[in-house]
Amino acid sequence: MKLGYINVDPLGLLLIFLPISIALDLIHASPVWIFITSALSIIPLAGFLGKATEELAKHVGPGIGGLLNATFGNAAELIIAIMALRRGLFDIVKASITGSIIGNILLVLGLSVLVGGLRFKKQTFNQTASSLGSTLLALSTIGLVIPALFHIIIGKQKIIELELSLFIAIILFFTYLLSLIFLLYTHKHLYIGKEGHSSEKEEMQWTKKKSILILFSAVVGIAIMSELLVGAVEHTAHVFGMTDVFIGVILVAIIGNAAEHSTAILVAYRNKMDLAMNIAIGSSIQIALLVTPVLIFLSYLFGTPMDLIFTTLEVVSIGLAVWIVTMIAHDGESNWMEGVQLLAVYLILAITFYFLP
Repeated sequence: MKLGYINVDPLGLLLIFLPISIALDLIHASPVWIFITSALSIIPLAGFLGKATEELAKHVGPGIGGLLNATFGNAAELIIAIMALRRGLFDIVKASITGSIIGNILLVLGLSVLVGGLRFKKQTFNQTASSLGSTLLALSTIGLVIPALFHIIIGKQKIIELELSLFIAIILFFTYLLSLIFLLYTHKHLYIGKEGHSSEKEEMQWTKKKSILILFSAVVGIAIMSELLVGAVEHTAHVFGMTDVFIGVILVAIIGNAAEHSTAILVAYRNKMDLAMNIAIGSSIQIALLVTPVLIFLSYLFGTPMDLIFTTLEVVSIGLAVWIVTMIAHDGESNWMEGVQLLAVYLILAITFYFLP
């Protein structure tokens, strides 16, 4: 089996790291080792989750299949965030949102453009679709930035900030539902790329029953490993001198997106930049419009409402990431130097978050 599009043995990785992580937790071993082994277990589980979703989509058709991909595309990050939410680790939850957004449009897209550009002098993609995607991402980030600006301008007003965050979450959620209608029905032709006309029947590798079983098993496995990972994150951050924000923005985001990262990079290497752009930008849109509102709603169910007050550095990072990806996506063409630019911005932000006191 392939993890993303890279030939590895994810089942072998699971058989190594998953039982080790569980055993370490049962004997109350060092939280650092629990964090490392649970993180390594989540990566192949995320690969199985993505593969099962892709195979199931082939059986149910493009409409429902697109909805499945949209729903489970960021399942690993959502599960990790939910586990942190249950423990009241709001800083890590917000940081993981920030990390997923900037990670997808800077790290994932940057690597995809670089790898593809090294093989092809110029790569093209649907200019209309990419522009619409980057514009939607820019609009969605307004919902994440406004509460922080309100906090800075007005001052701390906890009750009002919670209400403002809830109303914004509702607007973002309904915007996401409307974007699905746009993507799956009214303008789905914009998101089909050259690879979208191949015969899906010939590419089926798993049965419908097997896909559902593996999908369910992967979700359960990620939930268990996420609980262990989140439980060890604070001690691990202290041992390595890292802040909770850095853990959420950089490490958790990379762990949750590992399988998706490899897919985007490999399809770009195969000159399928439409698909690579859709994976990177689309995933960030899902984080902003779907995952974030769901986390706000769940926080009320858990009895401790969460607001959308991000730190100033997080707000600036999201704004800069969206701005540069909009600049690169507007002309429908890419080259390897643009990939370098995206990666340079990501590394600058990562280093800044590391030195954040």
